[in-house]
Amino acid sequence: MTMSDQILIEELKKGKESAFRELVDTYQRKVYNTCLGFVKNPEEADDLAQEVFIEIFKSILSFRMESKLSTWIYRITVSKSLQLLRANKRKKRFSFIFSFFSDNTAHEIVDYVHPGIIAENEERSKILFQAIDNLPESQRTAYTLHKLEDLSYEEIAEIMQKSVSSIESIMHRAKMNLQAELHNYYHSDRKLSPVVASK
Repeated sequence: MTMSDQILIEELKKGKESAFRELVDTYQRKVYNTCLGFVKNPEEADDLAQEVFIEIFKSILSFRMESKLSTWIYRITVSKSLQLLRANKRKKRFSFIFSFFSDNTAHEIVDYVHPGIIAENEERSKILFQAIDNLPESQRTAYTLHKLEDLSYEEIAEIMQKSVSSIESIMHRAKMNLQAELHNYYHSDRKLSPVVASK
């Protein structure tokens, strides 16, 4: 942990407003982008990012500095994002049941452009993100952090509290699952998505 992080944490624990402003200024873009990578909705990502910072403010006194500040913040961000996804999944189950008794159309993912991904067009981008959403939770988390947030396997291992070899294995399975799901698109256009291939 850098000296600047230690000083910032000490100031945060003292409840200094200037320290909280500095924290938000430093990490708000990373937190928002990570949330967006999970929830695929700009408004939800914005609300979720605010919840993340509220949780940081509430939990800072319990932060023991056993990891880097950025790692701890990513950990909270991932946890909050996965909690929301689980809640949304439960809502979708009820919505599916209620849809038999109403004329309401199913909720669709809001179109957006994530700053960590480049796709040739919106349709292919949506296809890729839908495939990512279908990954098991650990694979989706590792893949999102690595490909969209450009974190190293070492950083992801710290955030997910796993070994680097475990992250390598999770990423390998994620890529295999994505390639299987996108098989038809790969055959029609090998350049479907540059983020699926290894860096």
